[in-house]
Amino acid sequence: MLEEKKGFFKGLWGKLAGGGENGEGASPPLQAESLPPSPQGEGELPEAGFFERLKQGLSKTRDSLVGRIDRLVFGKKEIDADTLEELEEILITADLGVQTTVDLIRTLEQRLSRNELKDGAALKEALKEEILKRVAREAAPLDITTATPFVIMVIGVNGVGKTTTIGKLAARYTQEGKKVVLVAGDTFRAAAAEQLQAWGERAGVDVVRHQEGADPSAVVFDGIKAAVARKADILIVDTAGRLHTKVNLMEELKKVRRIMSRELPGAPHETLLVLDAATGQNAISQAKLFKEAAEVTGIALTKLDGTAKGGIVVAICNEFRIPVRYIGVGEGVEDLRDFDPAQFVEALFQ
Repeated sequence: MLEEKKGFFKGLWGKLAGGGENGEGASPPLQAESLPPSPQGEGELPEAGFFERLKQGLSKTRDSLVGRIDRLVFGKKEIDADTLEELEEILITADLGVQTTVDLIRTLEQRLSRNELKDGAALKEALKEEILKRVAREAAPLDITTATPFVIMVIGVNGVGKTTTIGKLAARYTQEGKKVVLVAGDTFRAAAAEQLQAWGERAGVDVVRHQEGADPSAVVFDGIKAAVARKADILIVDTAGRLHTKVNLMEELKKVRRIMSRELPGAPHETLLVLDAATGQNAISQAKLFKEAAEVTGIALTKLDGTAKGGIVVAICNEFRIPVRYIGVGEGVEDLRDFDPAQFVEALFQ
């Protein structure tokens, strides 16, 4: 069996597992989330459909992962420990993470010992199978029929696409005939409420907001009252994401949850953590932090298009056992889709 800290892996173990500047608790550079894209071009889907869009969105990840695997196994008539060590390096640098890489390599070693990996093609197919097992383990679409109004509390650090994700969900559910109300619970980020208002107007949904700097719990209280009075099907709550003041942020999120539960027993029915796939291992740190403090029940991974770090999807699924509900592969409303494990893995390996 390969030693876990052998070769390249040994050098990266401390760097990736030990945290440091980009470790647990670190946040990506703060940036303003983009306003809704202009109507021109929205909905202009390529004729090939979403699967082709997914393949295009994962192209950089596919090059950094599967492309390198193809070069590794090309023409190989026999798989040995050295081959698995090189594969280990590829998985680590493709942002599958330390824990998931060790898990996969150990499983492949077991299959090698059973003489199941006779050549390069068999190794690639086995890896594909093992990745699919891990991303499909907890997969489940969000069921919004279990409560009315169904309350979705959306959390995540600034800049990951939280408000944009809320806007896209609002548009999606409105198109499905649902009555949606949005709550501008991020009262600290400049123009956060204005951005959510813009999405609300575009989707044709009501937005409950207070002035900047108001108590988020008060906004949520009013939002719940409005959703009940207006007989809304879905209430989506935006929240602040100031990770650099994480203690205060987490206490604030807990307070918001208490208000929801008090005013609407069982709420929130979904606590959706939004992560930016382009931040790679930093997304793992954020997931750990929010899982400990905010009772996360689902994950949305944004910005998979244009990044080579899409392997983080595998790491998130394998390490946290929290369903990935949505993935984002573009700017358009139609580019936020339910996560389909089989479709994702197929697009990655094609």
